[in-house]
Amino acid sequence: MALSLTIKRLITTQPVELPVFHPIALQLQQLLETADYVITDVIDLANEDQSLAGQILKVANSPVYVGRVRTETIKDAVIRLGAKQVSNLAMAASQAGLHVSDSPLLNKYMQTLWLHSHACAFGCRHLARLAGYSQVEDHAYMAGLLHDVGKLYLLKSLERLNSKGVAQAALEEELLLTIFEELHVEQGSRLMQHWNMPQIYCDAVAKHHDDDFDTTDTVLTILRLVNAACKMKGIGPVKDPTIDLMELRETAVLQLSSDEIDDLLEAIEDSQELLI
Repeated sequence: MALSLTIKRLITTQPVELPVFHPIALQLQQLLETADYVITDVIDLANEDQSLAGQILKVANSPVYVGRVRTETIKDAVIRLGAKQVSNLAMAASQAGLHVSDSPLLNKYMQTLWLHSHACAFGCRHLARLAGYSQVEDHAYMAGLLHDVGKLYLLKSLERLNSKGVAQAALEEELLLTIFEELHVEQGSRLMQHWNMPQIYCDAVAKHHDDDFDTTDTVLTILRLVNAACKMKGIGPVKDPTIDLMELRETAVLQLSSDEIDDLLEAIEDSQELLI
């Protein structure tokens, strides 16, 4: 406990500007929250970073999104998929590139965390459609992608501290999991507030582990169920095969059948084969 408190004190002194968001992906999210944006704004911004633009096109042409005609430009992607989905893909593409570290242990957890975040994003979008809430599928996708951003922030903080010869004791598996459990919601919420992210995503980060939750918040309810499904399937740092999804309150709120739960689990497994 004393060591955990020391690590917490060290982490809270780290800058929130640590690389957990790509600046262009972040700007795209914030642009779409404005009332007067135009499609050309989205296209121009996405094209500012050619590496990121290339990743967006790679995703747009993946089996999940591909249509009859190959998407050759960001403009084509926006026309085919819509500005919101292209913005989400930019965030996903950039997040995939951020989950890496020179430390073998930290890299292991960053990669595992990315598997979990991708599965949650993919599963949330799938479940929103499956449960009849297609109008929130883009929000559900982003909530799934970002809900554990606090864990990425903690890993990036520890990486930075460790590079300076500090907090080496934290690079032990058991302590790392303890730090995740105690700090990831608090630090994730701090990060989201600092970047002025939309409230729907702030709530996803802050409330996805709450014992009590707002059952009228459809996106949060979807996220909580998909997060539990990933844990049950062992996708992510925390695994719990004893979870019974049919017994969860979220399943009752969404009025899901056992066949629909099986469909969700299949989609989550499929997501691991479609990583960008």
